[in-house]
Amino acid sequence: MPKHETPLMDDLEKGPWPSFVSDLKRQAEKNPQCWDIIGQMELSFKDRMTHWKHGGIVGVFGYGGGIVGRYSDVPEQFPGVAHFHTVRLNQPSSKFYRTDLLRKMCDLWEKRGSGMTNLHGSTGDLILLGTRTEELEPLFYDLTHDLEWDLGGSGSNLRTPECCIGKARCEWSCYDTQATCHGMTMKYQDEIHRPAFPYKFKFKFSGCPNDCVAAIARSDLSAIGTWRDNIRINQDEVKKYISGENVPNGGGIPAKAKKFDIQKEVIDLCPTGCMWMEGDALKIDDAECTRCMHCLNVMPKALRPGVDQGASVMMGAKAPILDGAQLGTLVVPFIKMDPDNEFEELVDVIEKCWDYWMEHGKNRERLGETIQRIGLPTFLRVMEIEPIPQHVKEPRSNPYVFWREEEVEGGWQRDVKEFRKKHAQ
Repeated sequence: MPKHETPLMDDLEKGPWPSFVSDLKRQAEKNPQCWDIIGQMELSFKDRMTHWKHGGIVGVFGYGGGIVGRYSDVPEQFPGVAHFHTVRLNQPSSKFYRTDLLRKMCDLWEKRGSGMTNLHGSTGDLILLGTRTEELEPLFYDLTHDLEWDLGGSGSNLRTPECCIGKARCEWSCYDTQATCHGMTMKYQDEIHRPAFPYKFKFKFSGCPNDCVAAIARSDLSAIGTWRDNIRINQDEVKKYISGENVPNGGGIPAKAKKFDIQKEVIDLCPTGCMWMEGDALKIDDAECTRCMHCLNVMPKALRPGVDQGASVMMGAKAPILDGAQLGTLVVPFIKMDPDNEFEELVDVIEKCWDYWMEHGKNRERLGETIQRIGLPTFLRVMEIEPIPQHVKEPRSNPYVFWREEEVEGGWQRDVKEFRKKHAQ
């Protein structure tokens, strides 16, 4: 039976969509603690303020991340949520789970916590919502010893790495995102569990420029699969698309016209205008291609990524915390992603970036904000990368080029007499 009168929360159950309030009530039949969650949320609606407070550090022995402490500021009124800590579990690459393991995890959480879970929020982790401080160590022991399941990241450290489905099921993936995600998780366990950074740092791995995990928008360092040779073209399949024998977009999008129009639906939509027809043959100026993937998505049987595959590395994306949301900036145009050498090129990029950011980043300053503060040219010098035109964000808005002394023949020092002699009229 409900413990509290909750007319405002009850109102959220109306309408055609499933409601989290209904889920909470169903779970409350097993765990009465959940009635206090609903009651406290009702009070927050009435008071127009949250009644969760963050005070005091909680965690498990040896780990600095993985547990997000949360307490109620009205514990006498809602004792079931006096402590309501969140536990983050490290999700497997591409979120492939064994169902028997998920059942064991749910049984454990019913025993040690509220029974409520959240798969998967913007953190990527599998989230266990709500437990008391005294349950944390027993939960951690059972989790790691019985299920062999580790905690994820939280706080000012490396957050749980995340990847798209990659070569497991996607034909476009230009590198093995699962192997990369697993490899970086194993290599940087210490950085996941023991906060040492100025602020949080996120990896995300997308196998192709379609970027299905939004790596460019959500991660401080994103590796997005790409290729550096030419798009492979099967001209026979191109003709089948034009004749209508092949269905565009793999049949995933209902055709607006009865007959496929390659000029209207592909060539005219190319952002750089690098495609054209010569007779019934499709031509591409690959030097102008920006790897937007539109043409490949529309004609998957006719066009394939090149064979020299790897990844582009973007840095500096973040959600709007301090200085507004921003996408990642292209820093490394191309690296090979080779599991045989334990992703040596990627590791070199990561650690060169961390060495600088950990030394010069301000407290609670994301990498993207550090890059904004020092400027991209300085950051590129830190990364030992020669600037290329693709690094220039707005080439026509600022005409000034700043040279360093070592880049100018003779440096800044000038012989005044020689200067006047040269310019004498």
